[in-house]
Amino acid sequence: MSQLIECVPNFSEGRDMAVMKQITDAIESVDGVTLLDVDPGAATNRTVVTFVGEPAPVIEAAVRAGRKAAELIDMTKHHGEHPRFGAMDVCPLVPVANITMDETAVFARQLAKRLGEEVGLTIYCYESAATKPERRNLATVRAGEYEGLADKLKKPEWKPDFGPEKFNARSGATAVGARDFLVAYNVNLNTTSTRRANAIAFDIREKGRIKREGDPVTGKIVNDANGEPMWEPGSLKCVKGIGWFIEEYGVAQISMNLTNIGVTPVHVAFDECCRKAEERGIRVTGSEVVGLLPLKSMIEAGEYFLRKQQRSLGVSDKELIKIAVKSMGMDELAPFKPEEKIIEYAIAARAGKTKRLVDMTLTDFTHETASESPAPGGGSISAAVGAFGAALATMVANLSSHKRGWDDRWEEFSEWAVRGKKHHDELLRLVDEDTQAFNRIMDAFGLPKGNDEENAARDRAIQAATVGAIETPLRVMQVALESMDVARKMAEIGMSASASDAGVAALCARTAVKGAYLNVRINAKDLKDPAARDGFLSRGKEIEDKAEAMEAEILASVQKAMTKG
Repeated sequence: MSQLIECVPNFSEGRDMAVMKQITDAIESVDGVTLLDVDPGAATNRTVVTFVGEPAPVIEAAVRAGRKAAELIDMTKHHGEHPRFGAMDVCPLVPVANITMDETAVFARQLAKRLGEEVGLTIYCYESAATKPERRNLATVRAGEYEGLADKLKKPEWKPDFGPEKFNARSGATAVGARDFLVAYNVNLNTTSTRRANAIAFDIREKGRIKREGDPVTGKIVNDANGEPMWEPGSLKCVKGIGWFIEEYGVAQISMNLTNIGVTPVHVAFDECCRKAEERGIRVTGSEVVGLLPLKSMIEAGEYFLRKQQRSLGVSDKELIKIAVKSMGMDELAPFKPEEKIIEYAIAARAGKTKRLVDMTLTDFTHETASESPAPGGGSISAAVGAFGAALATMVANLSSHKRGWDDRWEEFSEWAVRGKKHHDELLRLVDEDTQAFNRIMDAFGLPKGNDEENAARDRAIQAATVGAIETPLRVMQVALESMDVARKMAEIGMSASASDAGVAALCARTAVKGAYLNVRINAKDLKDPAARDGFLSRGKEIEDKAEAMEAEILASVQKAMTKG
């Protein structure tokens, strides 16, 4: 599979969108690069750009963007709230898929070298791409900002890693790094006081604040044995933060970089800001993500806030995202559009992927099935029926978790609902996978067969595609069988008023298993390896027998619950 990296350059221009358009045009001029997001800020006079692709085109696009920024942005005229020291201020690479951090760091240094030699930018490497341990921290590299850069470059210890050592007043310097996925996250306050926003930022950021005797603001600074100021760490790890006032919104914000969302997720940072703000008589009113964040962050946040409400977590990703947005006020300053702010959704949207069967309306899916096209066929329909069954079982779990008088059991039912959600999500994926498996067989049959070599290659491709067309419905069978565990439990302990729904869930799951097994059997007959063929048929028969036995058990429980009710 292809290696995928993300590049998130920050440019010292957030007011003239004509300038930024030329820079992003330079990025998009490179084939193989997908521009995901352009996020300008007038008060910060800074724009965060996000694009992804394989390493080579991403590096080329970053070089072109750096060249255009040096041409169009004059740092002698720049003013803004955000720390900065260059036209292309920072340019980090982030591993996304099938690539390690060490590999990403190598590519970052290649980018740094090209920006220095080909564009003439003064380059410092930071984070995992740093050439010296003391340069890992971006704040250290950028200390003194643009105004202190000329003096900084005169110091031997601050010789740049690449590019000119002489101060370039127009372009300044650029920090190029390799880092983990960083979320730029701002929390809005009901105050206009930068000093108070800063105080909260110091409370939570890992670095904390300088230690003082007595009063934390005016007290005497406490020094260590070497005469250096001592620091009191803040409450959150892997968080950098400052407070500022955003004139365009008329509010102060706590501006944070969450440098490791596995350690401090977005929802934890938000709640901690709420606690620290309340201690100072200030209220958090909302928040915003600058750039993009992973889907996982939003799902975890939605689950976190549902758990606080003692509500079932087994709801759709769409609902979890909605809960996260509303709980953290992420739409206070501007609409939160998942297809633009969540990286996985943004990649899919920009890539222009072919519409999936599961994205059709039920009417269109039915009509597509009824058409003269051989796909979607029985395998996809079996997966769809199985998804309906798993969803019904999940519904019973969700309803039961909210039943009046069962408040102390919400978590028990939530756990079953989460299991059901996992099953119906995978079965939905298998709806399209089954059709794709069929198409791969058709593609294999279409390969040339003009000579012995081509015939042999075609035969191998047909056999490999046939195995795939067997394994997919086998997976449908297995997942549908597993979903019956949820239906069985809901028939036993769920709301009696929904017992019939648990029964229909079992019927759907059994249908999915038997229907998918028909696909296994019809494709298995084309396998030339008798041992493999017999193995697939044996596994399928075993699952079918289990499903039939479990269906009978579930329907007996349903009958009992309905009679009792």
